[in-house]
Amino acid sequence: MIERRSLRVDFDPCVRLMYDDCACIPLAGTEMPTIKDVAREAGVSIATVSYVLNNKDAGIRDSTRQQVLEAVRRVGYAPNVTARNLKASRSGLIGYAWHEVPLGQVNSVLDRFTYYLAQAAEASGYHMLTFTHPPGDPVEVYSDLIRTGRVDAFVLSDTNTDDPRIRFLIDQDFPFVSFGRANPNWDFCWVDTDGTAGMRQAVDYLIELGHRRIAMVAWPENSLVGENRLAGYLDALENAGIPLHPAYIFRGEYDIQTGHDAVIYWSQLPPDERPTAIVTVTDLIAIGVINEAERQGLVVGDTLSVIGYDDVPLTQYLRPALTTVQQPIPEIGRQLIQMLEMILAREPLAQRNVLFAPSLIIRDSVGPPPR
Repeated sequence: MIERRSLRVDFDPCVRLMYDDCACIPLAGTEMPTIKDVAREAGVSIATVSYVLNNKDAGIRDSTRQQVLEAVRRVGYAPNVTARNLKASRSGLIGYAWHEVPLGQVNSVLDRFTYYLAQAAEASGYHMLTFTHPPGDPVEVYSDLIRTGRVDAFVLSDTNTDDPRIRFLIDQDFPFVSFGRANPNWDFCWVDTDGTAGMRQAVDYLIELGHRRIAMVAWPENSLVGENRLAGYLDALENAGIPLHPAYIFRGEYDIQTGHDAVIYWSQLPPDERPTAIVTVTDLIAIGVINEAERQGLVVGDTLSVIGYDDVPLTQYLRPALTTVQQPIPEIGRQLIQMLEMILAREPLAQRNVLFAPSLIIRDSVGPPPR
């Protein structure tokens, strides 16, 4: 017969405070230091330790605060974050939908963004909860995560015009920030790269080198990011007084084949109308442009100049190395988390919308136009 025994534990008010605010979860077979051990080591009350660990003022002197923190290190005490979050009705998690990449394509920009976003979140005491959602129907997953209280907020990326996720989160009044814009009439917090300024910078550089026949490979018209970059191309031409050739804008999908198709399309123009320089909405398309140009006997950087966008890691190893526009991805990740922290703390934001300036990275794929 198995003998059952009951275990009775009596808590005094101060010890109960420990469990409310900073309890430890001991591992099986081990005795982890408690807040009581810290108090004994520091020579202060348990309440004082609790105030220090929870960053509460309570009239505690700086010398006492330092004394407690040194005792924490000496005894090896670690607060139970789960218990603290439960008390604050928070999960400590930020939701982020993993971006979908079609088969045979890559999206190095969002891959890098996800890493730096997670890095910034962890530096602020949060962790990322990544998830996926069905194509064309993202809202239900967001609704479920909100309903079950599994996240404190969301970060969105890969946004588009009238993005349904953003509209839903605005209507729910749930905390979120976005890497990217959606609708100029919607009031929400976003951070973005100034794609118009980035492409304008690329085209201005080609014009300074003497190019006048400059073409662009763009995305379909429903791409918000693509249209922002196309606007920079058009602005630069207009500012330089260069008329737009009706055949110099080629639209296609986010893949290498689009670059191939664009060069084939322009090669059918009369020789004196063919572009001497091509800017592309993304580096992946630029690689397709370079491959097809070389297949046709053109020398990239000499008889044809090519500029990409995004500065994905492999572009510097191409031959010739690709001139491209670089987005400040680490800074964007940090800015988004800083904004989210202020939103969660209900503090006013000095800026609800932030545009970062990109940089033109000049390499070997660009030169003056051929004589």
